[in-house]
Amino acid sequence: MYQQIQAYLTQLEGLLKQHQLWQDEPLAVQALNSTVPFCHDTMAFEQWLQFVFIEKMQLLVSHAQPLPANFAIAPMAELMLAHKSGGAAVTRLLAQLDQLLGSNNE
Repeated sequence: MYQQIQAYLTQLEGLLKQHQLWQDEPLAVQALNSTVPFCHDTMAFEQWLQFVFIEKMQLLVSHAQPLPANFAIAPMAELMLAHKSGGAAVTRLLAQLDQLLGSNNE
């Protein structure tokens, strides 16, 4: 399971970079202190994917920690990336990841 998740995270990073949705500069620390879901009050969704989701998931995978289950990121991606280059591809990949992690609890 961990190898599959890491493969999805690597693909996600690649898609974000391919479609210029990846940011080379780090975010301000204050942006990461948001308590709002997806930090939507302090950053764009693609920034959340890069600086929060991918980072935290890679930590869980690298330390073989329990993975989250029964969450759905794809619907938020569909809403927030609908008009961005590569948004549909990112959403499809996240839907596959949602499904994989959802089956982790079955």
